[in-house]
Amino acid sequence: MVREQYITTTQEDGVPKAAPDYIYMIGIYGWRKRCLYLFILLLIVILVVNFALTIWILRVMWFNSMGMGHLQVHADGLRLEGESEFLFPLYAQEIHSREDSSLLMHSSENVTIVPRNENGQVTGSLSVGPGQVESMSQYLNITSNNDKMLFTADQNKAVVGTDKLRITGPEGALFEHSVETPLVKTDPLKNILLESPTRFLSMEAPKGVYIKALAGNVEAVSNENVLLQTDGMLLLYAETVRMQSLLTGTAGVAGPGRQEQYEVCVCPSGKLYISRASMSSTCHRNQDC
Repeated sequence: MVREQYITTTQEDGVPKAAPDYIYMIGIYGWRKRCLYLFILLLIVILVVNFALTIWILRVMWFNSMGMGHLQVHADGLRLEGESEFLFPLYAQEIHSREDSSLLMHSSENVTIVPRNENGQVTGSLSVGPGQVESMSQYLNITSNNDKMLFTADQNKAVVGTDKLRITGPEGALFEHSVETPLVKTDPLKNILLESPTRFLSMEAPKGVYIKALAGNVEAVSNENVLLQTDGMLLLYAETVRMQSLLTGTAGVAGPGRQEQYEVCVCPSGKLYISRASMSSTCHRNQDC
């Protein structure tokens, strides 16, 4: 290190004075100097390690000027190429795929989409699991690609907006309550069956019920009674109307607890009327056409 020795200047008489014995030592010596060198060396090592780790992280995470690996940052959002795995919830305003590919969401358990309102409350959910799809919402709406309503449902009703509702199951359709529709028909060359196995089947319309079979028969089978009730006219439009297994009544004297018996007659126009029964038909006697 540096040593400085102070020497007095000569006096006016030119005789130099004796040099003093004071010597000042300036610097760091001994174990302090070794500790300082060791500390500086440790800082250099840490700096080199940090720089190497930074380069390694940049290489592994594929950082570049556009983003990180397959994740690119644009002005309108983020673009992710290839397959990615999210270990925690993902929050986004809009998720869509490229124009030339589809969007695929894959999970070993299920995929759940949960929307929330501005207060953070859940307003609905869509869960796709291995065996079923569950949706919770106040209103369900399904539309076509041309913005035509196909199906809507809420807690009060469900509306099918297609031109034709086709049910192809082998057991048909099961309705636990009433059904309101203007037309029920089947495919050509196939039979249509309206059945109520344990209860009664009722068809009502304010302007009448019209049953038509283009090819084949119309059958009404019941274990009890078949009731045709109308305030107007009952029209059977067919070439032949048959009422088989009708009993032939015999005339009797009406009395207390007894009723007279009648037979059903048909006019050429198709009109039905009754006539008092006898041993033979009396329709030709009491024509009410």
